[in-house]
Amino acid sequence: MTTNEAIIDREEEVARLRQLADSGELKLGLLYGRRRVGKTYLLTHLWDPKRAFYFTASATTPELNRRALIEEAASWCGEDLRPEDNPTWRNVFRTLLSLAPERDIVVIIDEFQYLANGDEGLREVASELNAVWEGRRFRAGGLLLMISGSAIRTLEALKDGGSPLYGRLAWSAQLFPFDYYDAGRMVEGYGPLERIHTYAAFGGVPKYLRPVNTKRPVQDNVIDLLLSPTGEVRLQVETALAQEEGLHNLTRYQAILTAVGIGRRTVGEIAAALSTNVDSNFRRMIERLTDMGYLEAERNFEETGTHAFRYRVGDPAFRMYYGLVLPNESAIARVGPATVWRERLATIQFPVYVGQHVFEDVVHQAYARFQNERDLPLVGSWGRWEGKDRTGKALELDIVARLLDGAMMTGSAKIRKRAADATVFLRHLRDLERLAESGKGWAREAMRKDAPKLFVSASGFKDSFAAAVKDSGHRVIQWALEDLF
Repeated sequence: MTTNEAIIDREEEVARLRQLADSGELKLGLLYGRRRVGKTYLLTHLWDPKRAFYFTASATTPELNRRALIEEAASWCGEDLRPEDNPTWRNVFRTLLSLAPERDIVVIIDEFQYLANGDEGLREVASELNAVWEGRRFRAGGLLLMISGSAIRTLEALKDGGSPLYGRLAWSAQLFPFDYYDAGRMVEGYGPLERIHTYAAFGGVPKYLRPVNTKRPVQDNVIDLLLSPTGEVRLQVETALAQEEGLHNLTRYQAILTAVGIGRRTVGEIAAALSTNVDSNFRRMIERLTDMGYLEAERNFEETGTHAFRYRVGDPAFRMYYGLVLPNESAIARVGPATVWRERLATIQFPVYVGQHVFEDVVHQAYARFQNERDLPLVGSWGRWEGKDRTGKALELDIVARLLDGAMMTGSAKIRKRAADATVFLRHLRDLERLAESGKGWAREAMRKDAPKLFVSASGFKDSFAAAVKDSGHRVIQWALEDLF
Protein backbone atom coordinates (compact mmCIF):
# COMPACT_ATOMS: atom_id res chain seq x y z
CA MET A 1 0.00 0.00 0.00
CA THR A 2 2.88 2.38 0.57
CA THR A 3 4.76 1.75 -2.68
CA ASN A 4 3.81 3.00 -6.11
CA GLU A 5 3.88 -0.44 -7.73
CA ALA A 6 0.09 -0.49 -8.01
CA ILE A 7 -0.13 3.12 -9.22
CA ILE A 8 -0.66 3.25 -13.00
CA ASP A 9 0.02 6.23 -15.27
CA ARG A 10 0.86 8.65 -12.46
CA GLU A 11 4.66 8.52 -12.67
CA GLU A 12 5.12 12.29 -12.99
CA GLU A 13 2.77 13.02 -10.10
CA VAL A 14 4.42 10.37 -7.91
CA ALA A 15 7.90 11.71 -8.59
CA ARG A 16 6.96 15.32 -7.89
CA LEU A 17 4.97 14.55 -4.73
CA ARG A 18 7.78 12.46 -3.30
CA GLN A 19 10.24 15.23 -4.08
CA LEU A 20 8.11 17.81 -2.28
CA ALA A 21 7.55 15.56 0.73
CA ASP A 22 11.28 14.80 1.02
CA SER A 23 12.44 18.43 0.65
CA GLY A 24 12.65 19.01 4.41
CA GLU A 25 10.74 22.27 3.90
CA LEU A 26 7.14 23.45 4.18
CA LYS A 27 5.39 22.97 0.85
CA LEU A 28 1.80 23.46 -0.28
CA GLY A 29 0.30 21.41 -3.11
CA LEU A 30 -3.03 21.18 -4.94
CA LEU A 31 -4.49 18.12 -6.68
CA TYR A 32 -7.93 18.11 -8.25
CA GLY A 33 -9.99 16.14 -10.73
CA ARG A 34 -13.38 14.59 -11.29
CA ARG A 35 -14.73 12.02 -8.87
CA ARG A 36 -13.33 8.48 -8.91
CA VAL A 37 -10.43 9.45 -11.16
CA GLY A 38 -7.90 8.18 -8.60
CA LYS A 39 -6.93 11.19 -6.47
CA THR A 40 -7.61 9.46 -3.17
CA TYR A 41 -5.94 6.25 -4.30
CA LEU A 42 -2.83 8.16 -5.32
CA LEU A 43 -2.57 10.23 -2.14
CA THR A 44 -3.21 7.26 0.17
CA HIS A 45 -0.73 4.93 -1.55
CA LEU A 46 2.34 7.16 -1.67
CA TRP A 47 3.39 7.29 1.97
CA ASP A 48 3.32 5.14 5.07
CA PRO A 49 0.24 6.00 7.18
CA LYS A 50 2.56 6.83 10.06
CA ARG A 51 4.08 9.59 7.96
CA ALA A 52 0.95 10.89 6.21
CA PHE A 53 -2.19 12.15 7.92
CA TYR A 54 -5.17 11.87 5.60
CA PHE A 55 -8.53 13.55 6.17
CA THR A 56 -11.48 13.66 3.79
CA ALA A 57 -14.12 16.29 4.40
CA SER A 58 -17.77 15.37 3.96
CA ALA A 59 -20.77 17.18 2.51
CA THR A 60 -22.10 18.17 5.94
CA THR A 61 -21.26 21.54 7.51
CA PRO A 62 -17.97 23.40 7.93
CA GLU A 63 -18.37 23.16 11.71
CA LEU A 64 -18.74 19.37 11.67
CA ASN A 65 -15.76 19.06 9.34
CA ARG A 66 -13.67 21.32 11.58
CA ARG A 67 -14.40 19.16 14.60
CA ALA A 68 -13.84 15.89 12.71
CA LEU A 69 -10.53 17.14 11.32
CA ILE A 70 -9.15 17.97 14.77
CA GLU A 71 -10.40 14.71 16.26
CA GLU A 72 -8.81 12.62 13.50
CA ALA A 73 -5.58 14.59 13.72
CA ALA A 74 -5.48 13.85 17.47
CA SER A 75 -5.99 10.16 16.80
CA TRP A 76 -3.23 10.13 14.17
CA CYS A 77 -0.55 11.92 16.21
CA GLY A 78 -1.57 10.74 19.70
CA GLU A 79 -1.69 14.28 21.08
CA ASP A 80 -4.43 15.85 23.18
CA LEU A 81 -6.02 17.99 20.45
CA ARG A 82 -9.55 19.24 21.12
CA PRO A 83 -12.06 20.92 18.79
CA GLU A 84 -12.94 23.50 21.45
CA ASP A 85 -9.31 24.63 21.47
CA ASN A 86 -9.48 25.15 17.71
CA PRO A 87 -12.60 27.27 17.19
CA THR A 88 -11.48 28.86 13.90
CA TRP A 89 -9.89 27.62 10.71
CA ARG A 90 -6.84 29.71 11.50
CA ASN A 91 -6.46 27.73 14.74
CA VAL A 92 -6.97 24.48 12.86
CA PHE A 93 -4.33 25.21 10.24
CA ARG A 94 -1.88 26.38 12.88
CA THR A 95 -2.40 23.08 14.70
CA LEU A 96 -1.97 21.03 11.51
CA LEU A 97 1.29 22.76 10.64
CA SER A 98 2.55 21.99 14.16
CA LEU A 99 1.91 18.24 14.05
CA ALA A 100 4.93 16.01 14.73
CA PRO A 101 7.33 18.99 14.44
CA GLU A 102 10.49 16.89 14.56
CA ARG A 103 9.53 14.68 11.61
CA ASP A 104 9.02 15.09 7.85
CA ILE A 105 5.28 14.52 7.43
CA VAL A 106 2.48 14.89 4.90
CA VAL A 107 -0.94 16.35 5.72
CA ILE A 108 -3.69 15.70 3.18
CA ILE A 109 -7.09 17.42 3.20
CA ASP A 110 -9.31 15.79 0.60
CA GLU A 111 -12.58 17.32 -0.66
CA PHE A 112 -11.26 20.65 0.57
CA GLN A 113 -14.31 22.47 -0.83
CA TYR A 114 -16.46 21.06 1.98
CA LEU A 115 -14.59 23.11 4.56
CA ALA A 116 -16.85 26.04 3.67
CA ASN A 117 -20.25 26.93 2.27
CA GLY A 118 -19.80 28.14 -1.30
CA ASP A 119 -16.95 29.78 -3.17
CA GLU A 120 -16.85 32.90 -1.02
CA GLY A 121 -16.70 30.84 2.14
CA LEU A 122 -13.87 28.76 0.72
CA ARG A 123 -12.01 31.94 -0.15
CA GLU A 124 -12.21 32.92 3.53
CA VAL A 125 -10.88 29.50 4.57
CA ALA A 126 -8.04 29.87 2.07
CA SER A 127 -7.30 33.30 3.50
CA GLU A 128 -7.02 31.80 6.98
CA LEU A 129 -4.63 29.16 5.64
CA ASN A 130 -2.57 31.83 3.94
CA ALA A 131 -2.33 33.86 7.16
CA VAL A 132 -0.94 30.85 9.01
CA TRP A 133 1.33 29.91 6.10
CA GLU A 134 2.92 33.35 6.10
CA GLY A 135 3.36 33.43 9.88
CA ARG A 136 6.28 32.14 11.90
CA ARG A 137 6.41 28.37 12.18
CA PHE A 138 8.59 26.32 14.45
CA ARG A 139 9.34 22.97 12.86
CA ALA A 140 12.53 20.99 12.68
CA GLY A 141 11.02 18.63 10.11
CA GLY A 142 9.50 19.32 6.72
CA LEU A 143 5.78 19.28 5.95
CA LEU A 144 3.85 18.87 2.72
CA LEU A 145 0.26 20.10 2.96
CA MET A 146 -1.83 18.67 0.12
CA ILE A 147 -5.21 20.15 -0.77
CA SER A 148 -7.36 17.92 -2.91
CA GLY A 149 -10.92 17.75 -4.21
CA SER A 150 -13.36 17.04 -7.00
CA ALA A 151 -14.96 20.49 -7.37
CA ILE A 152 -12.73 21.31 -10.32
CA ARG A 153 -13.68 24.92 -11.02
CA THR A 154 -13.70 25.77 -7.30
CA LEU A 155 -10.27 24.30 -6.66
CA GLU A 156 -8.79 25.74 -9.86
CA ALA A 157 -9.76 29.16 -8.53
CA LEU A 158 -7.45 28.62 -5.55
CA LYS A 159 -4.43 29.10 -7.79
CA ASP A 160 -5.77 32.10 -9.72
CA GLY A 161 -4.44 35.60 -9.30
CA GLY A 162 -7.23 36.75 -6.99
CA SER A 163 -6.93 33.82 -4.61
CA PRO A 164 -5.36 34.23 -1.15
CA LEU A 165 -3.18 31.20 -2.02
CA TYR A 166 -1.89 32.69 -5.26
CA GLY A 167 1.87 32.23 -5.39
CA ARG A 168 1.87 29.90 -2.37
CA LEU A 169 1.49 26.61 -4.23
CA ALA A 170 4.69 24.68 -4.89
CA TRP A 171 2.81 22.34 -7.22
CA SER A 172 -0.68 21.88 -8.65
CA ALA A 173 -2.13 19.39 -11.09
CA GLN A 174 -5.39 18.10 -12.44
CA LEU A 175 -5.75 14.33 -12.54
CA PHE A 176 -7.44 12.92 -15.64
CA PRO A 177 -8.87 9.49 -16.46
CA PHE A 178 -6.54 6.94 -18.07
CA ASP A 179 -6.18 6.76 -21.82
CA TYR A 180 -6.91 3.46 -23.55
CA TYR A 181 -3.34 2.21 -23.01
CA ASP A 182 -3.22 2.70 -19.26
CA ALA A 183 -6.79 1.50 -18.92
CA GLY A 184 -5.50 -1.65 -20.61
CA ARG A 185 -2.82 -1.99 -17.96
CA MET A 186 -5.59 -2.50 -15.41
CA VAL A 187 -6.87 -5.48 -17.42
CA GLU A 188 -3.60 -7.06 -18.47
CA GLY A 189 -5.19 -10.49 -18.70
CA TYR A 190 -6.92 -9.36 -21.90
CA GLY A 191 -5.54 -9.16 -25.43
CA PRO A 192 -5.39 -5.92 -27.49
CA LEU A 193 -8.93 -6.08 -28.90
CA GLU A 194 -10.41 -7.00 -25.54
CA ARG A 195 -8.61 -4.07 -23.93
CA ILE A 196 -10.09 -1.67 -26.45
CA HIS A 197 -13.55 -3.15 -25.87
CA THR A 198 -13.04 -2.77 -22.12
CA TYR A 199 -12.02 0.87 -22.57
CA ALA A 200 -15.04 1.46 -24.80
CA ALA A 201 -17.38 0.08 -22.14
CA PHE A 202 -15.77 1.26 -18.89
CA GLY A 203 -13.63 4.22 -19.94
CA GLY A 204 -10.50 5.33 -18.12
CA VAL A 205 -11.79 5.94 -14.59
CA PRO A 206 -9.87 3.52 -12.33
CA LYS A 207 -12.83 2.82 -10.07
CA TYR A 208 -14.92 1.68 -13.04
CA LEU A 209 -12.13 -0.57 -14.29
CA ARG A 210 -11.21 -2.15 -10.96
CA PRO A 211 -14.19 -4.57 -10.78
CA VAL A 212 -13.51 -5.98 -14.26
CA ASN A 213 -12.56 -9.66 -13.96
CA THR A 214 -10.15 -10.59 -16.76
CA LYS A 215 -10.76 -14.29 -16.12
CA ARG A 216 -14.18 -13.75 -17.66
CA PRO A 217 -14.99 -12.54 -21.21
CA VAL A 218 -15.43 -8.80 -21.65
CA GLN A 219 -19.08 -9.32 -22.52
CA ASP A 220 -19.77 -11.00 -19.16
CA ASN A 221 -18.30 -8.01 -17.34
CA VAL A 222 -20.38 -5.63 -19.44
CA ILE A 223 -23.54 -7.63 -18.69
CA ASP A 224 -22.94 -7.89 -14.94
CA LEU A 225 -21.33 -4.49 -14.25
CA LEU A 226 -23.05 -2.16 -16.72
CA LEU A 227 -26.21 -3.65 -18.19
CA SER A 228 -27.59 -5.16 -15.01
CA PRO A 229 -29.77 -2.69 -13.05
CA THR A 230 -27.73 -3.62 -9.97
CA GLY A 231 -24.36 -3.54 -11.73
CA GLU A 232 -21.58 -1.99 -9.66
CA VAL A 233 -20.33 0.34 -12.40
CA ARG A 234 -23.81 1.21 -13.61
CA LEU A 235 -24.81 2.39 -10.15
CA GLN A 236 -21.73 4.62 -9.98
CA VAL A 237 -22.25 6.08 -13.45
CA GLU A 238 -25.96 6.80 -13.07
CA THR A 239 -25.43 8.60 -9.74
CA ALA A 240 -22.31 10.55 -10.72
CA LEU A 241 -24.14 13.67 -11.84
CA ALA A 242 -26.13 13.82 -8.60
CA GLN A 243 -22.88 14.04 -6.65
CA GLU A 244 -21.63 17.12 -8.47
CA GLU A 245 -21.64 20.40 -6.58
CA GLY A 246 -24.00 23.23 -7.46
CA LEU A 247 -26.17 21.52 -10.08
CA HIS A 248 -29.78 22.65 -9.90
CA ASN A 249 -32.54 20.99 -11.93
CA LEU A 250 -30.66 17.70 -12.01
CA THR A 251 -33.43 16.04 -14.03
CA ARG A 252 -32.87 18.48 -16.89
CA TYR A 253 -29.12 17.84 -16.92
CA GLN A 254 -29.77 14.10 -17.04
CA ALA A 255 -32.22 14.61 -19.90
CA ILE A 256 -29.61 16.54 -21.89
CA LEU A 257 -27.10 13.70 -21.54
CA THR A 258 -29.78 11.19 -22.48
CA ALA A 259 -30.67 13.15 -25.62
CA VAL A 260 -27.02 13.36 -26.68
CA GLY A 261 -26.61 9.66 -25.93
CA ILE A 262 -29.29 8.73 -28.46
CA GLY A 263 -27.76 10.86 -31.18
CA ARG A 264 -29.14 14.39 -30.74
CA ARG A 265 -25.93 16.28 -31.35
CA THR A 266 -26.66 19.96 -31.98
CA VAL A 267 -28.20 22.40 -29.50
CA GLY A 268 -31.36 22.53 -31.58
CA GLU A 269 -31.68 18.75 -31.75
CA ILE A 270 -31.10 18.39 -28.01
CA ALA A 271 -33.70 21.06 -27.22
CA ALA A 272 -36.23 19.42 -29.57
CA ALA A 273 -35.75 16.07 -27.84
CA LEU A 274 -36.53 17.77 -24.52
CA SER A 275 -39.42 19.81 -26.01
CA THR A 276 -37.83 23.02 -24.75
CA ASN A 277 -36.66 26.32 -26.18
CA VAL A 278 -33.05 27.17 -26.93
CA ASP A 279 -32.68 30.06 -24.50
CA SER A 280 -29.69 31.40 -22.58
CA ASN A 281 -30.41 29.17 -19.59
CA PHE A 282 -30.49 26.04 -21.75
CA ARG A 283 -27.22 27.01 -23.41
CA ARG A 284 -25.65 27.60 -19.98
CA MET A 285 -26.63 24.10 -18.91
CA ILE A 286 -24.93 22.60 -21.96
CA GLU A 287 -21.87 24.77 -21.34
CA ARG A 288 -21.80 23.62 -17.70
CA LEU A 289 -21.89 19.95 -18.72
CA THR A 290 -19.11 20.67 -21.20
CA ASP A 291 -16.98 22.45 -18.59
CA MET A 292 -17.41 19.47 -16.26
CA GLY A 293 -16.36 17.01 -18.95
CA TYR A 294 -19.71 15.26 -19.31
CA LEU A 295 -20.09 16.65 -22.82
CA GLU A 296 -17.54 17.40 -25.53
CA ALA A 297 -18.09 19.97 -28.29
CA GLU A 298 -16.71 19.50 -31.77
CA ARG A 299 -17.02 20.99 -35.24
CA ASN A 300 -15.87 19.88 -38.63
CA PHE A 301 -12.17 20.50 -39.08
CA GLU A 302 -11.28 24.22 -39.14
CA GLU A 303 -14.91 25.35 -39.30
CA THR A 304 -15.79 28.35 -37.15
CA GLY A 305 -18.37 31.07 -36.81
CA THR A 306 -21.91 30.07 -37.68
CA HIS A 307 -21.11 26.38 -38.03
CA ALA A 308 -22.92 24.65 -35.20
CA PHE A 309 -21.11 22.66 -32.56
CA ARG A 310 -21.89 18.97 -32.38
CA TYR A 311 -21.93 17.46 -28.91
CA ARG A 312 -21.16 13.99 -27.67
CA VAL A 313 -20.95 12.42 -24.22
CA GLY A 314 -17.37 12.89 -23.04
CA ASP A 315 -16.29 9.78 -21.15
CA PRO A 316 -16.56 6.31 -22.75
CA ALA A 317 -18.30 4.82 -19.70
CA PHE A 318 -20.94 7.54 -19.77
CA ARG A 319 -21.12 7.33 -23.57
CA MET A 320 -21.84 3.61 -23.21
CA TYR A 321 -24.41 4.18 -20.48
CA TYR A 322 -26.34 6.97 -22.19
CA GLY A 323 -25.91 5.56 -25.70
CA LEU A 324 -26.47 1.82 -25.24
CA VAL A 325 -27.64 1.04 -21.70
CA LEU A 326 -30.43 3.57 -21.13
CA PRO A 327 -32.01 3.17 -24.61
CA ASN A 328 -32.30 -0.56 -23.87
CA GLU A 329 -33.53 -0.15 -20.29
CA SER A 330 -37.06 -1.41 -20.98
CA ALA A 331 -35.76 -4.47 -22.78
CA ILE A 332 -33.30 -5.18 -19.96
CA ALA A 333 -36.15 -5.07 -17.43
CA ARG A 334 -38.28 -7.31 -19.63
CA VAL A 335 -35.87 -10.04 -20.81
CA GLY A 336 -32.71 -9.48 -18.77
CA PRO A 337 -29.28 -7.99 -19.52
CA ALA A 338 -27.74 -11.19 -20.95
CA THR A 339 -30.48 -11.52 -23.57
CA VAL A 340 -30.26 -7.85 -24.52
CA TRP A 341 -26.51 -8.19 -24.98
CA ARG A 342 -26.89 -11.30 -27.12
CA GLU A 343 -29.83 -10.15 -29.24
CA ARG A 344 -29.21 -6.41 -29.59
CA LEU A 345 -25.73 -5.33 -28.63
CA ALA A 346 -23.16 -8.03 -29.34
CA THR A 347 -23.25 -8.22 -33.12
CA ILE A 348 -24.31 -4.74 -34.23
CA GLN A 349 -24.83 -1.98 -31.66
CA PHE A 350 -21.68 -2.47 -29.58
CA PRO A 351 -19.28 -2.97 -32.55
CA VAL A 352 -20.77 0.10 -34.26
CA TYR A 353 -20.42 2.09 -31.04
CA VAL A 354 -16.75 1.09 -30.65
CA GLY A 355 -15.97 1.87 -34.28
CA GLN A 356 -17.79 5.18 -34.53
CA HIS A 357 -17.48 6.63 -31.04
CA VAL A 358 -14.33 5.25 -29.42
CA PHE A 359 -11.73 3.96 -31.86
CA GLU A 360 -10.80 7.36 -33.27
CA ASP A 361 -10.09 8.53 -29.71
CA VAL A 362 -7.87 5.49 -29.23
CA VAL A 363 -5.93 6.39 -32.37
CA HIS A 364 -5.42 9.99 -31.22
CA GLN A 365 -4.23 8.78 -27.82
CA ALA A 366 -1.90 6.20 -29.38
CA TYR A 367 -0.40 8.81 -31.67
CA ALA A 368 0.30 11.13 -28.75
CA ARG A 369 1.79 8.27 -26.73
CA PHE A 370 4.13 7.01 -29.49
CA GLN A 371 4.82 10.31 -31.22
CA ASN A 372 8.41 10.71 -30.03
CA GLU A 373 9.26 7.02 -29.85
CA ARG A 374 8.27 6.46 -33.49
CA ASP A 375 9.40 9.85 -34.78
CA LEU A 376 5.92 10.70 -36.02
CA PRO A 377 5.02 14.09 -37.50
CA LEU A 378 4.05 16.45 -34.67
CA VAL A 379 0.32 17.13 -34.52
CA GLY A 380 -0.96 20.57 -33.57
CA SER A 381 -4.69 19.82 -33.63
CA TRP A 382 -6.90 16.81 -34.37
CA GLY A 383 -10.26 16.85 -36.06
CA ARG A 384 -12.56 15.00 -38.41
CA TRP A 385 -14.95 15.92 -41.19
CA GLU A 386 -18.44 14.73 -41.99
CA GLY A 387 -21.02 16.21 -44.30
CA LYS A 388 -21.69 16.48 -48.02
CA ASP A 389 -19.60 17.47 -51.01
CA ARG A 390 -20.73 20.05 -53.56
CA THR A 391 -22.88 17.46 -55.33
CA GLY A 392 -24.76 16.64 -52.13
CA LYS A 393 -23.17 13.22 -51.60
CA ALA A 394 -22.29 12.21 -48.01
CA LEU A 395 -18.63 12.10 -47.08
CA GLU A 396 -16.72 11.38 -43.88
CA LEU A 397 -13.04 11.50 -42.93
CA ASP A 398 -11.98 9.86 -39.66
CA ILE A 399 -8.61 11.57 -39.34
CA VAL A 400 -7.92 15.20 -40.17
CA ALA A 401 -5.00 16.89 -38.42
CA ARG A 402 -3.01 20.08 -38.80
CA LEU A 403 0.65 19.42 -38.10
CA LEU A 404 2.88 21.80 -36.18
CA ASP A 405 4.82 22.55 -39.35
CA GLY A 406 1.59 23.69 -41.01
CA ALA A 407 1.14 20.65 -43.23
CA MET A 408 -1.94 18.40 -43.27
CA MET A 409 -2.33 14.77 -42.24
CA THR A 410 -5.47 12.79 -43.05
CA GLY A 411 -6.44 9.15 -42.96
CA SER A 412 -8.75 6.44 -41.74
CA ALA A 413 -9.31 4.54 -38.48
CA LYS A 414 -11.34 1.32 -38.71
CA ILE A 415 -11.89 -1.52 -36.26
CA ARG A 416 -13.50 -4.00 -38.64
CA LYS A 417 -13.09 -7.73 -39.01
CA ARG A 418 -11.74 -7.47 -42.55
CA ALA A 419 -8.30 -6.20 -43.50
CA ALA A 420 -8.01 -2.90 -45.37
CA ASP A 421 -7.42 -3.29 -49.10
CA ALA A 422 -6.56 -0.92 -51.93
CA THR A 423 -10.08 0.46 -52.14
CA VAL A 424 -9.74 1.97 -48.63
CA PHE A 425 -6.70 3.99 -49.68
CA LEU A 426 -7.99 4.96 -53.12
CA ARG A 427 -11.39 5.99 -51.74
CA HIS A 428 -9.65 8.27 -49.28
CA LEU A 429 -7.77 10.02 -52.08
CA ARG A 430 -11.03 10.45 -54.03
CA ASP A 431 -12.74 11.87 -50.93
CA LEU A 432 -9.97 14.43 -50.53
CA GLU A 433 -10.39 15.38 -54.16
CA ARG A 434 -14.17 15.80 -53.72
CA LEU A 435 -13.63 18.04 -50.69
CA ALA A 436 -11.00 20.08 -52.51
CA GLU A 437 -13.44 20.59 -55.38
CA SER A 438 -16.02 21.68 -52.80
CA GLY A 439 -13.77 24.52 -51.70
CA LYS A 440 -11.94 22.97 -48.75
CA GLY A 441 -8.44 24.37 -49.01
CA TRP A 442 -7.05 22.03 -46.36
CA ALA A 443 -8.18 19.04 -48.44
CA ARG A 444 -6.17 20.32 -51.39
CA GLU A 445 -3.15 20.61 -49.09
CA ALA A 446 -3.74 17.04 -47.88
CA MET A 447 -3.70 15.75 -51.45
CA ARG A 448 0.01 16.49 -51.74
CA LYS A 449 2.10 13.35 -51.93
CA ASP A 450 4.42 14.59 -49.19
CA ALA A 451 1.45 15.26 -46.85
CA PRO A 452 1.45 12.24 -44.50
CA LYS A 453 -1.50 9.87 -44.38
CA LEU A 454 -2.36 7.75 -41.31
CA PHE A 455 -4.29 4.53 -41.78
CA VAL A 456 -5.22 2.38 -38.81
CA SER A 457 -6.88 -0.97 -39.46
CA ALA A 458 -7.49 -3.27 -36.50
CA SER A 459 -7.48 -6.30 -38.82
CA GLY A 460 -4.35 -5.29 -40.69
CA PHE A 461 -3.83 -4.65 -44.38
CA LYS A 462 -4.01 -6.70 -47.54
CA ASP A 463 -1.16 -6.72 -50.04
CA SER A 464 -3.27 -4.64 -52.41
CA PHE A 465 -3.25 -1.76 -49.90
CA ALA A 466 0.56 -1.67 -49.84
CA ALA A 467 0.68 -1.93 -53.63
CA ALA A 468 -1.72 0.98 -54.05
CA VAL A 469 0.30 3.10 -51.63
CA LYS A 470 3.52 2.30 -53.47
CA ASP A 471 2.03 3.15 -56.84
CA SER A 472 0.65 6.45 -55.55
CA GLY A 473 3.93 7.72 -54.13
CA HIS A 474 2.18 9.06 -51.03
CA ARG A 475 3.75 9.05 -47.58
CA VAL A 476 1.65 6.64 -45.52
CA ILE A 477 1.81 5.46 -41.90
CA GLN A 478 0.13 2.05 -41.42
CA TRP A 479 -0.91 0.70 -38.03
CA ALA A 480 -2.56 -2.60 -37.24
CA LEU A 481 -4.05 -3.45 -33.84
CA GLU A 482 -0.77 -4.59 -32.33
CA ASP A 483 0.81 -1.23 -33.19
CA LEU A 484 -1.47 0.44 -30.65
CA PHE A 485 0.18 -1.44 -27.76
